[in-house]
Amino acid sequence: MISAETMACERAALKNVRRTSFCTTMNNFKNTFKQALKDRHPQIGLWLGLANPYTTDICAGAGFDWLLIDGEHSPNDINSILAQLQVISGHPTVHAVARVPVGHGHVGVTLIKQYLDIGVQSILVPMVDNAQQARDLVRATRYPPEGVRGMGGARASRWGRIKDYARHANQEICLLVQVETQESLNNIEEIAAVEGVDGVFIGPADLSASMGYVGQQDHPAVRAAIEGAFAKILKAGKAPGFLTADEKLSKHYLNLGGVFMAVGVEAVMLAQQTQALAERFKTSNP
Repeated sequence: MISAETMACERAALKNVRRTSFCTTMNNFKNTFKQALKDRHPQIGLWLGLANPYTTDICAGAGFDWLLIDGEHSPNDINSILAQLQVISGHPTVHAVARVPVGHGHVGVTLIKQYLDIGVQSILVPMVDNAQQARDLVRATRYPPEGVRGMGGARASRWGRIKDYARHANQEICLLVQVETQESLNNIEEIAAVEGVDGVFIGPADLSASMGYVGQQDHPAVRAAIEGAFAKILKAGKAPGFLTADEKLSKHYLNLGGVFMAVGVEAVMLAQQTQALAERFKTSNP
């Protein structure tokens, strides 16, 4: 027979578990990635293009600060992004960033709303060419009166378990915009100055193409443009971001003040390493 003392201890333990669970949820709601960018504490990340939660789980255990779930150039939909968010949440030191395929117009507003509702706190938007587009994106990520985000919440609010989610959500959303055309490069100071933009990511592939150097991301003119852009972003008090698998170039841009730096793409790494392995054995065993 269970004694009254034992039952009392079990009730106290259960109450403590419930309290701990709630506090953990509230602590997880704080966007530490956004704060790191504000503090200019370098965040090293990896691009995810395989659209698969299993491989995402593998990458999440590698030790990166953040992982980019790509909705623009990868075969992701809202369900596959959700699945990857769920596995990343099992790695508390890793932050999930997701890129929408488009952020402008009614379609963009709808996609941003869906991404936020499934729990994306840090969102990357491609092809932002001017300050007005950046301001519209800020509004898309904010609840009224600061923005136009629909009052849902869903997984983001843990289905209503975070009671004050709607009151604090705007403060914890991290908006990253991509500068990747000559037009956006010309407007970069105005874009970076927009309140609510936390970071400006330079898209080297599209930028080099827009400048007339297709496939020449390391062209001196392109590198000079990127370096100048970094200086302007930092002057505006925002965080510069970049993606390159070139280790030397990554360190160069880190030394120039890069804050959120992606240093590889898991799909490309898989392609390169599997091919190299096959070639080594086929070469040694004709």
